[in-house]
Amino acid sequence: MHNQDIICISSIDWDFIWQGHQEIMSSLARDGNRVLFIENTGVRPPTFKDLPRLGRRIYNWFHSVKGIRKEGENLYIYSPVILPFPYSRIARWVNRSILVSALGRWVRSVGFSNPIIWTFLPTGIVLDIIDNIDPKIVIYYCIDNFSASSPAAKKIKDTETKLLKRADLVFVTAKNLRDECAKYSPSVHIFPFGVNLDVYKKALNGKAEMPEDLAPIKRPVVGYVGGIHKWIDFELVRFLAGANPDKSFVFVGPLQADVSVLKQAENIHFLGQKKYEELPFYVANFDVCVIPYLITEYTKNVYPTKINEYLSLGKPVISTAIPEVEAFNRRNDNIIFIGKTPEDYSSLINKALAEGPAGESRDKRQEAAAGESSWKVKIAKMCALIEDKIRDKESEKALNWKNNFLKVYQKTKRGTLAAIAACLSLYLILFHTPFIWWIAAPLTVESPLKKSDCIVVLAGGVGESGKAGQGYEERVKYAAELYKKGFSNRLIFSSGYTYAFKETSVMKALAVSLGIPEDRIILEDSAKNTHENVLNTSRIMDKERFRSAIVISSPYNMRRVVMVWNKNSSDKKFIAAPVKDSLFFGDRKKTRLEHVQAIVHEYIGIIYYKSKGYI
Repeated sequence: MHNQDIICISSIDWDFIWQGHQEIMSSLARDGNRVLFIENTGVRPPTFKDLPRLGRRIYNWFHSVKGIRKEGENLYIYSPVILPFPYSRIARWVNRSILVSALGRWVRSVGFSNPIIWTFLPTGIVLDIIDNIDPKIVIYYCIDNFSASSPAAKKIKDTETKLLKRADLVFVTAKNLRDECAKYSPSVHIFPFGVNLDVYKKALNGKAEMPEDLAPIKRPVVGYVGGIHKWIDFELVRFLAGANPDKSFVFVGPLQADVSVLKQAENIHFLGQKKYEELPFYVANFDVCVIPYLITEYTKNVYPTKINEYLSLGKPVISTAIPEVEAFNRRNDNIIFIGKTPEDYSSLINKALAEGPAGESRDKRQEAAAGESSWKVKIAKMCALIEDKIRDKESEKALNWKNNFLKVYQKTKRGTLAAIAACLSLYLILFHTPFIWWIAAPLTVESPLKKSDCIVVLAGGVGESGKAGQGYEERVKYAAELYKKGFSNRLIFSSGYTYAFKETSVMKALAVSLGIPEDRIILEDSAKNTHENVLNTSRIMDKERFRSAIVISSPYNMRRVVMVWNKNSSDKKFIAAPVKDSLFFGDRKKTRLEHVQAIVHEYIGIIYYKSKGYI
């Protein structure tokens, strides 16, 4: 398969243990397909042990371009930083906004066209990505029984069912998974994970170099490669080590569970995670290889990839009775030893060691691995199925162009009618019902007038109309009325707005023309917003030793003024005096657009002030 654009939604991170996810996508990239590999977005909320992984995710984000880095030719890795709560509706809404917009920008910037979506995850965010990106086809590679992997992941069943119904192709790694997926999808194919035989050929024929950390360990070596996770039967391993003190039990892979019970044994060794290219040299120097898994609902659906890795080097393998291992045995003349009990398992180790490294059994194991495990063969078969499905969909689209066109037309028509209906409803609600006055009511604050040290007039800048020179007139006029009625003999005009002339200068001229003596007026001409109006006015009041003020502003703005005053000038008495007969607020018989604009502006202003800590 060539020249396809592929978005892979992975269930592991790129730098995690090398598995089928990385193998398939790197192979497709080498064959000339462009691949965006999205690292694990999770099937359960994180726990304390996930902190290192989350730390690496954040590190990768800051060492990439908005979370995306180029790993190789045609291969890009996306490390999304999202809310780690896969079953929260709010988190899913937020994550959808983050991921879909980021992917949309990616698709446009690199020219991804009609990509294949290949997912290893069946979560809600995957469905959101599929719904918002026009995929050529959707592939779901089901490699685990996720709902049985942990109690926190049980909720995944619903979204997995939806994905199975939506997917064009479903690949699975085990028979039990096939039986379950086939309930919802007619196109399910079994592809157990394989092994890159080209990598393992380097360690064939007993010529593999001994790794430095393995060399000092006493032989014979009973070895395991892979994650040391909760599905390993640690009690079985402890029994085997105790029953076989003359043998060394070596685990190569990252620690993903508490192994303190095993570290007490002198003949159990943990060598840590290795690069994928290094693993064959460890396996080649094992005398016996083991798969000591627990038998659970989860492992009943697991096909251990390490079977193929062990057998490709001809190593004897001993496993617990995992259904997929037993099925493998039936297909391959029982070449794997299966221990039913701890004692049985221990005796099989000795039996395998007695066979020795060479002979007919070794050849049979390598033949079985070559016949069942080659990634090159598996990927080729997958690609053939994908290309057939793409051709089928394109043919179907060509035959049904008329129906498809009518569906798009009807969808567009419905969307247009819905938009028109929404706009009409909004218009009627805003301009022909009391709704706008109902939401305006909380903005209005008015206090009983009392004689005060000063009258403060906060000018409106561009006013309630949104046009310069409108708004301050009615406020100055109201201040002059209060002055003449004896409520105060000092006025403070506050505004840093300039339109041809400073607004405070124009306000002063208007006040003088209304009979206010010039020496009774103080100007504050630097405030750029309501917050600065209050702070600067409060400083002037301190200087003039004013302890109380009648504050005039528009009815809409008064709520915000009160909130700012209470936080920043609470030591002074405040009397809210919105303009009585406002051109922009007084007439409720007919709603105008200016009313709507001013009310929305004030609510946005309150939210913004709250975020800034002004109120």
